[in-house]
Amino acid sequence: MKKLVLSVLFLLGMSGLGFAQQQYWKVENDCPNITWNVEKGQVHHDHIEMAGKQVATVLRYGVDENGRFVLNKSMIWPMLRTLPNNTHASLMRRFDFNPLDEVTINGRSVDEKVRHITLNGTLEVVSDIVLRKNTSLSLKRTYFPSVDQPALIERYEFTNTGQNKVSIETAEVNDRVSTLAKKGVDGSYNIFFTASPGTAVELNPGETFVYSASLSAYKPSVRTQPDKSLADSGKELAKRLANVDEWTNNLVLETPDPVINEMFAFSKIRACESIFETKGGPMHGPGGESYYAAIWANDQAEYINPYFPFVGYAYGNASAFNSFKHFARYMNDEWKPIPSSIIAEGDGYWNGAGDRGDGAMIAYGASRYVLAHGDKAEAEALWPLIKWCLEYCHRKLNEDGVVASDSDELEGRFPAGEANLCTSSLYYDALLSAAYIAEELGEKKSAGTYRKQAAELAKNMDAYFAAEVEGFDTYAYYKGNDILRAWICIPLTVGIDERAEGTIEALFSPRLWTENGLLTQAGSKTFWDRSTLYALRGAFMAGATEKSIEFLKRYSATRLLGNHVPYAVEAWPEGNQRHLSAESGLYGRIITEGIFGIRPTGFDSFTLTPRLPQEWDKMSLRKIRAFGSDFDVEVSRVKGETLRVVVKEGERKILDKKIKSGASLKCRL
Repeated sequence: MKKLVLSVLFLLGMSGLGFAQQQYWKVENDCPNITWNVEKGQVHHDHIEMAGKQVATVLRYGVDENGRFVLNKSMIWPMLRTLPNNTHASLMRRFDFNPLDEVTINGRSVDEKVRHITLNGTLEVVSDIVLRKNTSLSLKRTYFPSVDQPALIERYEFTNTGQNKVSIETAEVNDRVSTLAKKGVDGSYNIFFTASPGTAVELNPGETFVYSASLSAYKPSVRTQPDKSLADSGKELAKRLANVDEWTNNLVLETPDPVINEMFAFSKIRACESIFETKGGPMHGPGGESYYAAIWANDQAEYINPYFPFVGYAYGNASAFNSFKHFARYMNDEWKPIPSSIIAEGDGYWNGAGDRGDGAMIAYGASRYVLAHGDKAEAEALWPLIKWCLEYCHRKLNEDGVVASDSDELEGRFPAGEANLCTSSLYYDALLSAAYIAEELGEKKSAGTYRKQAAELAKNMDAYFAAEVEGFDTYAYYKGNDILRAWICIPLTVGIDERAEGTIEALFSPRLWTENGLLTQAGSKTFWDRSTLYALRGAFMAGATEKSIEFLKRYSATRLLGNHVPYAVEAWPEGNQRHLSAESGLYGRIITEGIFGIRPTGFDSFTLTPRLPQEWDKMSLRKIRAFGSDFDVEVSRVKGETLRVVVKEGERKILDKKIKSGASLKCRL
């Protein structure tokens, strides 16, 4: 009966917030792969962001009332800086450029009916073109960003599916638009529109013809003509798919739930692709047509950087290390706060919201990254930054012993008081991680100091924030707060679970939970996925496995198969549910830290607290690349609450034990 009620709730969806959910998509066997089989008369539109090292694109696509494919291409070139050179100063343009406008088939323009659309690390569209009886074509479009060039690649494959020859005429396109010189940091930029080959062919039954196009942009000092290599769309596609394979074939989740498996696989694509090769080194960027060639103390330091070592993406780890080096440039003897964001390829900074608790965010993320990556040389390089941020937070303790800050990561959108629960929770976890690092680096005295400070902080947090809010025994997000807030989940994610029961009841109550996850504040219509993703991770960590898995399933089905797919989003109504990249990293951490309960304790050690849902008989996380290793974790149910946990490197078992559900294991690789 419970599952029936949940299914009905899902189908009803977000009608109260204007989000009547419908499942357009289905999971295919080849992971990652979801497909929308377009039904006759079905009209639907969506948008997806994709990125390479020099470009990002938001494709606004759909099927109209005539069954035709429609597409608008929003192009972002992060390293083509505009004036003023601020956070949002990437060259951006929107185009309806359609190479098929210049194509004729048997002397007529292309008239199609979309059969299905597939997302698999590219946007793939298959249409039928029926000319007359026994004369037809299949058209397969594929859109994707170049891996290493500032270009969107478009590949059009025409296959003769009929019994008669078909003639195709295509245009050679080599157009250029130059931007206003006075609006660019480097003057005018050249934007190129290309399509090739320009030819006329006769296609016999069963034969295929490929037409390629690209949208690219460069500094005039780099290129004044289109790059001819982009015409080889097959080579560009192979490079993109190789990247997708690398991301999805490491840190592989295996559970009996195909939707969660698939959502996890897709999350790695979005988490890893949005890294840009700036003059300041590799910089992971949130995206969303706003945030590129820049880093933030929350999105990068706190959310995504601790996750990269688990995925094993070398460029991701390089971007994490680089981001912390950029933040370290702003350490100072006056104990002024480190800026919230380093912008413009490292040339500037932004601190418009004051101190958001950024020191705690950086200390938390850097210490977890250092432990999980397991590189002693990197640890020694980042240790001064971690210690500086911890000391900064210590100096910000108020008379009640919790950390004061001007705002939190929502930057004043919702009240945060003079001291908020999030900042102190992150500082608490950073102290514990720093203690483990200190031991690895031979600083045992520092380790003892940090653990003592963490214990004292936990007591102060409970005294300061613990409260009954709207009838729930949980936390006031700040002193005087009497409305439930989503960020009451934060203590659960750092192992503070004294008030877990009331907090979890509040989080999953109708006051906060919707089909799009948690409302930021009870009674509002605003949701930010980041708090939902933290809450699900924390609820698993606190042992609310059965409740958490039901809500994770509902959230995953909405994000992967519903109106707007296939990634976690930033927020609504702000940003119209942009596919910001770091949120996908937070989805991944539900699995690594929440369900599998991996908590780094050293450069080659961690604790493991698996949470196997009752409806699953087993689960595995394979090719985990953290701690300088490559290992698997397998969890299976023996009987009742008894689990068997196996950790192995290749065929060599590191650990093989039976434990009670909820118990923790120590593991050293």
